[in-house]
Amino acid sequence: MATPPASVPSSPSPNATPPASAANPIAVPIAAPAPLLEHLATVPGMGGGQRRLVLLLPQLGDFDSLEYAQALLPALPRLQAAGIAVLAIGIGEEAGRQRFCTFTGFPSQRLQVEPEPWLHRALGLYAGLGQAGGPWPNLLLMCAGIGSPGTLAEVWRGYSGDRSAPQLIADDATIQAGPLPALQGSLFARAGGSGFQRPFELATIRLRNMAEVLGHWRTYVPRDDFLTQRGGTFLLAADDTLLYRHHDRGILGFSATMARPLSFLDPFLGKAS
Repeated sequence: MATPPASVPSSPSPNATPPASAANPIAVPIAAPAPLLEHLATVPGMGGGQRRLVLLLPQLGDFDSLEYAQALLPALPRLQAAGIAVLAIGIGEEAGRQRFCTFTGFPSQRLQVEPEPWLHRALGLYAGLGQAGGPWPNLLLMCAGIGSPGTLAEVWRGYSGDRSAPQLIADDATIQAGPLPALQGSLFARAGGSGFQRPFELATIRLRNMAEVLGHWRTYVPRDDFLTQRGGTFLLAADDTLLYRHHDRGILGFSATMARPLSFLDPFLGKAS
């Protein structure tokens, strides 16, 4: 469990300009944040002397947490081959961690959970909209794009399709998405073709994720206090400098390039992600 910092920096606006490019590796080496290094020093296999990819996830039941884990899972063998250790840290409890890993297939040994976002706060990650009324009204406003730039466009991309993004559901796969009958992957091919993200394909995956979370809400989200908390991504060099970082600016914003959310890894893996 991360040690709560003595003082927590105020949460930046989602529109604040980050100190480094959100879409490109950091050009000038800078030290990784001290709270992050202090936490990694307590995690076996995540110390210095190697490259490390660290994901700070929102609540385990958040759209972004599930979708990021699902996107990263196929890349884990290549990350291991490249000598990049991986750790994800989400907000939740042990029961949620177990269910999350069972549902997504994400390796349980690479996922930690914290009951409160101490490390998120210490790293200055966006806490989300903080208007009066509590977490639920603020979450709904963010889902409508208020205090959450890019959310509505990303929701629409899930329905409209995206020829710049890869195909997500194999033609021979069967997917069960909430109340819908089981769908064959070939249905998307007949409706839109193959080799790219077809209309409704990503939306179907998100519906499946939502049905899973809503069916086990208190397992994934034991407390509502942190519904709006956003996450971040940090890629560290062996000497503890930052190679890349991304602070999520809103819901469905876990990457600066959502069509290919792992493209920031291309320079380190040597092929498209």
